Amino acid sequence: MNPQGARAEDLCADLLRAAGLRIVERNWRCRHGEIDLIAEERGMLVFAEVRMRTGPGFGGAAESVTAAKRARLLAAARLYLARRPDALCRFDVFLIDGATANVQWIRDAFGE
Repeated sequence: MNPQGARAEDLCADLLRAAGLRIVERNWRCRHGEIDLIAEERGMLVFAEVRMRTGPGFGGAAESVTAAKRARLLAAARLYLARRPDALCRFDVFLIDGATANVQWIRDAFGE
């Protein structure tokens, strides 16, 4: 991971902690990919994806959460949840504009 990405994840982990969540895992890897942050909030697991874009060249951070990225994140979370089959969970996304350091936290981003 590049230094900017590491700082972005640190910032999001700090935001989660400040909101009262406990960080359980960072950069959890499996055969499906990586989950940036896994936190716990009152018994609910929160799988957090951190997306940052420093410029408009490849679209914004929101455009980088593609259907393929979402599918990989869901598959990785299913594997993680195999250890805790009764756990409730949600998926949060942090969108960071690297030029301004503006952070948008989307809770339950994949909610139906």
